[in-house]
Amino acid sequence: MRLKGIRIEHKKNTAERKPVRMEIPETVIVPMQMHIGKAAEIIVKKGDTVKVGQLIGKAADGLSADIHSSVSGKVAKTDEITASDSTKVACVVITSDGKQETDETIAPPVVNNFESFIAAVKKSGAVGLGGAGFPSFVKLNVNDLTKIKYVIINAAECEPYITSDTRTMIDKAEFVFKGIAAIRKYMNVRRFIIGIENNKREAIEVMKKYAADDKDVKIKVLPSQYPQGSEKVLVLNTINKIIPRGGLPLDVGAVVINVTTLAFIAEYLETGMPLVEKCVTVDGTAVKEPKNIIAPIGTSIRELFEAAGGLKCEPSKVIYGGPMMGIAVPSLDEPVLKNTNAVIAMDEKEAALPKTTPCIGCGACTMNCPLRLDPRAIAKAYKLNDKESLKLLCVDICMECGCCSYVCPANQPLVQTNKLAKRKAASLNSKPSA
Repeated sequence: MRLKGIRIEHKKNTAERKPVRMEIPETVIVPMQMHIGKAAEIIVKKGDTVKVGQLIGKAADGLSADIHSSVSGKVAKTDEITASDSTKVACVVITSDGKQETDETIAPPVVNNFESFIAAVKKSGAVGLGGAGFPSFVKLNVNDLTKIKYVIINAAECEPYITSDTRTMIDKAEFVFKGIAAIRKYMNVRRFIIGIENNKREAIEVMKKYAADDKDVKIKVLPSQYPQGSEKVLVLNTINKIIPRGGLPLDVGAVVINVTTLAFIAEYLETGMPLVEKCVTVDGTAVKEPKNIIAPIGTSIRELFEAAGGLKCEPSKVIYGGPMMGIAVPSLDEPVLKNTNAVIAMDEKEAALPKTTPCIGCGACTMNCPLRLDPRAIAKAYKLNDKESLKLLCVDICMECGCCSYVCPANQPLVQTNKLAKRKAASLNSKPSA
């Protein structure tokens, strides 16, 4: 059995372009919410001197992540910014001194067992770098390690344009396999599967070369079919198991980790330098020189574009991530986040929304949904405020991948409606306020 999806134009323009390190910006804006869960608490104040790797935001209890300074310099102020989802997020604004001096406490962590490994991952500030932003130490902190039969390394990178994971496999293959070795040693896992789409030939060859002498690692070459990198799809297409409704990969014996996240964890174990920079694919029809750029976290998107030769024209839309699941940014002053794997700038023609016409009942949305949901019925139930029907229609498991909208000949905003319907269905079981 294989979950299906859609064929889309890959536009992997930067796959062969080795990442270049941009100049250190004069100012960075480092948000305290760059992960799923609770925001970190600011622990510095205006006027404080900070260095690269210094802790400036302490993770809240539970689901959260530490935040570190990406530059050396002085804290100009603590403030709030409006995130791309319109929420207010606390941030630390740092004026760089250009020296990039490393914090004196930076040192490789002492790791000798599972507990110290998880503590190190937490201290690194690692989150899902494929875009999800889930704190990595929470994902890896499995109470019963015997439940883990597979670690699936997500190297699919199925969205158009994005090639930052591809470059990790080519340029940092050594760290990918050191990450595998660390999980094998401290989590006692013996089966690793690297799931990678077949359009990444150079990366596949590099991964196969490193895996040649490792009997625990299997390279699973998958069709180039969106959304191959979605967790539910990847699990089924690599180990032939279906994650139950409302469940996690661990329910079928798997842990899924992004390939760049894995490589970063391995690099942190060697250097002790926490997550302070990110390789970002900068592309789109409005970008002069598409490339992969290594940028300090907190760099403005405006400066990121300048490092890519500037813009050809005034962009009509700029998004974090790829064009299928990416989030539009309200301003070019928005910062590079931990989980920013790409920034795409579209010209007027590429960003133009097609005219919407009435649904013709063709069923293309359902036939092309990887989970076989019925977006037409979901839209009807949403308009009728029928929360019970939304629950029965399983809108809660929608991945928001956008396949339905992509194939709809009437150009209906199906994925947008699904997102709203998920919120409405979720309120069905929510407790009324006191």
